[in-house]
Amino acid sequence: MKLTSNQALQLIENFRGTTQSDKWIDHCICVGNTAGKIAKALTEKGFNVDVDKAITLGYVHDIGKYSNKPKSHEIKGYEYIKEQGFDEDYCNICLTHSFLNNDIICTAGGIPNLANNPFLTEFIKSHEYTIEEKIINLCDLMCTSIGNVFTIDKRLIDLIIRKNAHPNTQYHVKETYKLKAYFDDLLGYNLYDLFPEIKENL
Repeated sequence: MKLTSNQALQLIENFRGTTQSDKWIDHCICVGNTAGKIAKALTEKGFNVDVDKAITLGYVHDIGKYSNKPKSHEIKGYEYIKEQGFDEDYCNICLTHSFLNNDIICTAGGIPNLANNPFLTEFIKSHEYTIEEKIINLCDLMCTSIGNVFTIDKRLIDLIIRKNAHPNTQYHVKETYKLKAYFDDLLGYNLYDLFPEIKENL
């Protein structure tokens, strides 16, 4: 079953006031809206990108945080979207959004325990990321927990301050820069040009 952006927004808004904090909902809304702008710009350049799907995936990528168990939110979100009867490609974003370069090691906040995550580890390794999923990877690293859009530089510093630096941090930072450069190249300009509000958040 297809999931639309309007349905996705309602799904996360249903949890407002039910978890320890609503910041994850505001973050998801920011990611979805930011993804929509990038997706729309790519379609204007002739690329085959589903704008509404990019927005939808952004809205639900962190929905697993409804469980108040942030360390397992990827699996919780995947299971939740699946239980609602939506197609796999909407469930998958819950798994892929935190991990760049098809590598479960390439994430913020330290190296996950691979032995405790066999399904997630194998999924990330073998899954072919769609362009919409890659957009969410990037937007997740631009949008804050209170809904501001930052440069990746400022957002990465924010993550390091909150989650500390780890042995995989340099790797994750390098792959984040590569991901932004990938979209800059597709667009033919600096994607920050799509977000004038970034200057206000420097």
